[in-house]
Amino acid sequence: MAETKSSSQRSISVFMHGKPVGRLAMAPDRRCLFEYDDSWLRQGFSISPFYLPLKPGLFTARDEPFNGLFGVFDDSLPDGWGTMLVDKWLLKQGIQPAALSRLDRLALVGRHGMAALTYEPDLGPGILADSADIAIIACEVEKILAQDYSGQLELLIRKGESSGGARPKVMINYGDESWLVKFPASSDPPDIGAIEYLYARVAEKCNVIMPETRLFEDKYFGVKRFDRHGKHRVHVHSASGLLYASFRYPSLDYTELMKATMALTRDINEVARMFRLMVFNVLTGNRDDHAKNFSWLYDDGCWKLSPAYDLVKSWGFNGYHSTTIAGQGNPSKKDIFSVAEQTGFPEKLAALIFDEVYAGCSEIRLPGW
Repeated sequence: MAETKSSSQRSISVFMHGKPVGRLAMAPDRRCLFEYDDSWLRQGFSISPFYLPLKPGLFTARDEPFNGLFGVFDDSLPDGWGTMLVDKWLLKQGIQPAALSRLDRLALVGRHGMAALTYEPDLGPGILADSADIAIIACEVEKILAQDYSGQLELLIRKGESSGGARPKVMINYGDESWLVKFPASSDPPDIGAIEYLYARVAEKCNVIMPETRLFEDKYFGVKRFDRHGKHRVHVHSASGLLYASFRYPSLDYTELMKATMALTRDINEVARMFRLMVFNVLTGNRDDHAKNFSWLYDDGCWKLSPAYDLVKSWGFNGYHSTTIAGQGNPSKKDIFSVAEQTGFPEKLAALIFDEVYAGCSEIRLPGW
C-alpha cells in the first residue's frame, strides 16, 4: 500500500481468467475512462452490454450513480460491512479512506474480489493462512461490531473477499467448495440465520432457483457461492451496475427487471424466473429488494439470471418495496399482473406462477394474501 500513501492510481488493468479485458484511467473531471484490450475485442464478450458494448474506442463513465465509475466495475467494490473493514484497515496503515479514488479502491480489491473480474496492481492486504473455524470468525465479527478491535482485522478482510451487503459475512471453503456465511448485524434478531434459512427452504418449495444453503453451527446462514464453479470464476453483473440504478434508494421497477432480463438473455424462461421471484418477494414481505439484490451471470457463452439471494422478510424503503411493482411500493395482486401485462409476459403463465408461489409459501406468506 505504499504507493497509495503517496499517490492515487492513474490507471488500472482489468483481467478475467488471466486474460486482459481492458484498462481503466481517471479523467481530469474524476470520471473514469475505459477501453477494451485488442485481444479481448477479438475473442471476448461485452462485460456490460448496455453501457460497454464490445467495440473499440474510449468509453466515459457517467457521474452518477457510481461517482464516475462504470457500473460493472462498481459491482466489484465492497459495500457496507466490507467497506467498513477495509476503511478500518486503511486507518491502521495511516491512510485516510476519504483520500482514495475509485481506482484506488479497485486496486485494493485486486485479485480477490467477487465474481470473475480482477485488477492490477493488487494493493490489498496480503493473503493469510486459511481458516474455516466459524466460531473464531464469529468472535472476531462480534468484536468488530462492538468496536473492540482485536488485531484480527486482516483475517476478516481476506475472508470477506470484497463481498457486498450490510450484514457481516465471510467466505470459507466447505467440502472443497466456496461458501458465503452470514453473521447477525447489531440490528438483527439473534436467530436471523435460522430465519433466512427458512425463507430459502420455502423459496425452493416455490420453485425459486436457489444456491445450496445450510445452517453452520445451527445458527449461521450459509450459501454456496454461484460466482464460483470449483476454481472457475463466473462473471456476475448486478441490476444496479447493469442498469445504472442506485441501490440506496428506490430506482427500479420489476417491469424494468423483466425487460432487462429479456434483452440480456433472449429467453422467456429466464423472464419467468424474474416474475416468480417478484411474486415470492411480494407474498413473503421481502421488501429490501433493491437493485443489488438481482444479478445476471455470463457463463458458457450466454447470460442468465443468477440464483436468488438475500430472501428474508424485511422493511424495505420506508416500509415499501425498494423495487416497485407496476409503480406501487405496497402492491396488490392486480399490480403483480400489471407487470406481466406491461412486459408482454403471457397471462396464463403469470397466473400459473402466482398460484404455485402462493401455495408454496403458505408457511411465511404475509397476512392478507
